[in-house]
Amino acid sequence: MLIEFFFQLRDAKIPVSIGEYLSLIAALQKEVIPPAIQDFYFLSRLTLVKDEKFYDRFDQAFSKYFAGVESIIALSHEISNDWLIKKLQNELSPEEKAKLEKLGGLDALMKRLDELIKEQDSRHEGGKKWIGTGGSSPFGHSGYHPEGIRIKGESSGNRTALKVWEQRTFKDYDDHQELNIRNIKIALRRLRQFARTGIESEFDLDNTIQSTAANAGYLDIKMRPERHNNIKVVLLMDVGGSMDDHIQRVEELFSAAKSELKHLEYFYFHNCLYDYVWKNNQRRHLEKIDTMDIINKYSSDYKVIFVGDATMSPYEILSVGGSVEYNNSEPGAIWINRILDHFKKVIWLNPEPHGIWQYRQSVGIVKELLRGKMYPVTLAGLERAMNELSK
Repeated sequence: MLIEFFFQLRDAKIPVSIGEYLSLIAALQKEVIPPAIQDFYFLSRLTLVKDEKFYDRFDQAFSKYFAGVESIIALSHEISNDWLIKKLQNELSPEEKAKLEKLGGLDALMKRLDELIKEQDSRHEGGKKWIGTGGSSPFGHSGYHPEGIRIKGESSGNRTALKVWEQRTFKDYDDHQELNIRNIKIALRRLRQFARTGIESEFDLDNTIQSTAANAGYLDIKMRPERHNNIKVVLLMDVGGSMDDHIQRVEELFSAAKSELKHLEYFYFHNCLYDYVWKNNQRRHLEKIDTMDIINKYSSDYKVIFVGDATMSPYEILSVGGSVEYNNSEPGAIWINRILDHFKKVIWLNPEPHGIWQYRQSVGIVKELLRGKMYPVTLAGLERAMNELSK
């Protein structure tokens, strides 16, 4: 069984060695973990993955190979796929949706889910209590509830689930994504300012010829520093939630930026910028980076590029405590303005189609904060954005 898992990781282009695979087998033989799939996940990732940048590829390969082995929480009952076959999409009126009551947060939802799994023994569709499809139950998929847990299946588009079974909460953008849009790299090359800095490590042919001639023909080799793009960029990327719809395009942009820009610093945020950001989504709650540290560390000549769809509740931008993640002490608009006050050049790249920006109130607010410097992630949009940063 595990040898096939090993080859699945290799197929995902994760550099797993035979020695690491044997270490995993040895750890299992010594029973260093209990027989639970979650513990095996952490053990296998620890022994097989050498670099954090491969964590997301590992998650995808692991989820694909062990699909159906793990239940949402440690319960003795497995939810059968045939309970959740989508038979109908129950359309509720706005009045019916307003009458639905929330259960009181994630802890209450998980407790109620535990009870239902122990009680339920058949498939259910279109109801308001059991795990199933359609309807207004908090559990299942393809229905509506203002606060629920989506189990398997795709979202019906309401984006109200507090928890989603088999969906990674956030994922790091893969900077090794093979580019499908070569024009992104070409557009980023507009953002160049070459300078010769550092140690003298490059052979200077013209100066060597001139110096040798002046030295009566005796060879006098001259060296010079390499010529590098001196542009420095801070990349701030929105991740998770509605940005999951734009993962491929943002990964292409991220790959191109890492390829073309030598001086690149990148950080993640969710929906709106607040008082902290992070570098790794797996440990985003443990390894926070103060936004003020970015302002203090990087000089004002760094170019700042926000990447995000700016699609959120206006409260997340304008209100104290408006964040969906935590109780922020200052509005997000305050932090965006601090970035604008410190850095000379700041733009926002929006992967959402330009035609729908006018229908999103939050997009209009962010664009106004950026003084109109929001651009679509298209060839023309990227060219305009790079020209703006190059002024």
